Amino acid sequence: MKTEQPILVTSIKAPANTAKNLFIGFNGAICAANTKALGVSADDALIGEQLPVTVKGIAIVKVGQALTQGVKVTSDSLGRAVPYTTGDYIGNALDSASSDEFVRVLLV
Repeated sequence: MKTEQPILVTSIKAPANTAKNLFIGFNGAICAANTKALGVSADDALIGEQLPVTVKGIAIVKVGQALTQGVKVTSDSLGRAVPYTTGDYIGNALDSASSDEFVRVLLV
């Protein structure tokens, strides 16, 4: 079982229905590919609701492409964790995982 260790959680108004465990941008929407994230959605939220977002600590994130433990990660266009190649990196994978699994990410 993977565990989270949130150090700092904030909230932001969800501009759309949002699922838990995805990278969230500073506007409250799903993070765009290769951009800096506010953090990771800590719960599901409906449009207009306050969305809790883990901004510091270790968060569990859905994986969009296979990851190896220790690699830098960024977001794909669906807010999932993918290997960092360009743009902004968001954190480091603490586990190895395949696509559509979940991975612990140490947020930077």
